[in-house]
Amino acid sequence: MRSPTGEVIFGGETMRFWDLRAPWLEPLRGPNGLDLSRLKKDIQPWQERRSAEYMTHAPLGSLNFVGGVATEINAVNYVSPRSWLATSYFVLGFFLFVGHLWHVGRARAVATKFEKGIDQDFEPVLSMSPLN
Repeated sequence: MRSPTGEVIFGGETMRFWDLRAPWLEPLRGPNGLDLSRLKKDIQPWQERRSAEYMTHAPLGSLNFVGGVATEINAVNYVSPRSWLATSYFVLGFFLFVGHLWHVGRARAVATKFEKGIDQDFEPVLSMSPLN
């Protein structure tokens, strides 16, 4: 099935999208509908804006290079609150993970009576009454 402008339609429910007129879509229209090869050949305005943004905004702690020239050093002697938060979450998660591994090792060792020095006969919890 084909749309009025010639695009192949694989499902009838997609027909409602073929009359879309958007400023970013119009440069891609060819004689037979959308010509996606124009994305490779022609530089679209949104691509220029995006590339300019990438050239002027580098990741934290890196150098910006535009045409081989270092334009600015990003984040020297400064750590953003976002970086502090991300780092604290990572460190907390790491220690929680290691704590879980430590607890698993201890619990398995006690369950198999492999660990010497922990006497289960005199555990305080054994002298307590059940909760229910």
